[in-house]
Amino acid sequence: MKRILIILITIFLCFTSFKTVAIALDNNELTSESAILIDADTGQILYEKNSQQILAPASITKILTAIIVLEKCNLQDKVIVGKNPPYVGGSKIYIHEGEEFTVEQLLYALMLASANDVAEALAEHVSGSVEEFTKLMNQYLYKIGCKNTYFSNPHGLYDDNHYTTAYDMALIAKYAMRNEDFRTIVSTRQYIIPPTNKQPETRYINNHNKLLWNGGKYYYKYATGIKTGYTIKAKNTFVGSATKDGVNLIVVVMKSPSHVYNDVIKLFEFGFNNYSKEKIIDSSIPYTYIKLNEGKTLIPVIANRDFYFMLNKNDKKIPAQNVILKQNIKSVHKNEVVGKVELLLDGKIIDTVDLVSTQDYFSFNNININSKNYSKYIYPLIAVFLIRGFYRKYKRKKGLKF
Repeated sequence: MKRILIILITIFLCFTSFKTVAIALDNNELTSESAILIDADTGQILYEKNSQQILAPASITKILTAIIVLEKCNLQDKVIVGKNPPYVGGSKIYIHEGEEFTVEQLLYALMLASANDVAEALAEHVSGSVEEFTKLMNQYLYKIGCKNTYFSNPHGLYDDNHYTTAYDMALIAKYAMRNEDFRTIVSTRQYIIPPTNKQPETRYINNHNKLLWNGGKYYYKYATGIKTGYTIKAKNTFVGSATKDGVNLIVVVMKSPSHVYNDVIKLFEFGFNNYSKEKIIDSSIPYTYIKLNEGKTLIPVIANRDFYFMLNKNDKKIPAQNVILKQNIKSVHKNEVVGKVELLLDGKIIDTVDLVSTQDYFSFNNININSKNYSKYIYPLIAVFLIRGFYRKYKRKKGLKF
C-alpha cells in the first residue's frame, strides 16, 4: 500500500511540474540574448526578453527585402543579373552576370537558400542599385513603425550601421505575413530553378528552416515560416511563424550562441498553451447608441472592426473599454465615425476601435428624418416636385403663363 502511495505521489508531482512549466517561461530558460513572442494578427506581445536591445540581424534582413520586391514587382517579371551581385560574399546560389530569372525564382532562392547574390540582384532590379534600394528599405521601416532599425544592405551581411531589435523584426514579420505570396514562399521546403541561359544545371533550393522539415530533429508541425540568419558577429538569429487552432504566432530570437530551435519551440509552446484568442468587440452587433433629436431618437452604432485579444488563461485579464462619443450631433450619415473605444491594459491604451453609425439621420427645420422613415417624408416630397414639373411642362405647351 505504501509503495502504491509513493507511485501515486510521484505521478502527481510529475503532472504538477509539467503544468508549472506550461504556465511560465523564465528568461533564463532561453539561450538567446533577445527574444519576443507576438500574436501575428494583432501584434499583442505575449512574451519578451530584451526585445528593444539593438543587435545585428544577419539574414533575417531578407524578410524586408522580400516584401518590398513583392509589393513593387510581378512574380513573372524578368530579372537580368548585373555585374555586381555575383561577387557578393556569404551564402549564394552562384548567379552569373547576364543570367535571366523570374522575380518568383529569385524570391524562393532569397528566402529558402538565403542567397546574398540574389538579394543584390533583386535590389538592383527594383531600384537600379543597392544604395537606392537601401533608401527604400528605410522608408519601409518608417512606414511599418520600426523605431530602432536601420538597414544598410538588402542581405544582412554585417555592417556597424546595419541593426535592429527583436521587437522591430516582429513588426516587419507581421507586416510581411499579411502577403499571401510571402506566406507561400516562406512555408515551402523545396523549390527547383530550371536551367537558364547561363546555367545548364538545375538548381535545387532547400529551405534552411529546420522547423519545416518533417522527420527532422527540430520539426514543429505548426510551423509556417519564416527566416534563419547567421553571421559571426550577429550569431544565430531567427524569425518564425506558427499556426494552431486559429491562433497565429510570430517569434523572433537574436544573438543565440547555438541552434535557435529549442528557444523557438519553447516560445511557441508557451504561447499556444497559455493564451486563447477571444473576441472582445463584435462588429456585427450594436455596441452602443447615440442620442439625437434631444434624446428622442436612438441610433445604433457598431465597431468598424472586430477586436480580438489574446487572453492569458491563468490571469484572465482583459482590456478595459473607454467609450468616447461625439457630442451635440444633429445629423449623421450611415458609416460615419461618431466615436471610438479605447482598449486599455494596466492603464495604457493598447488599441483604438472606431464606432460608426448604422443609419442616416437628418434634421431639417425641426423635421427629423432617419433611414427608417425616409418614405414618410421623402417620397411625398418627390411626388410634389414631379407633379409640379409635369404641371409646368403642360402650361408651356398650352402657352399659358403661370
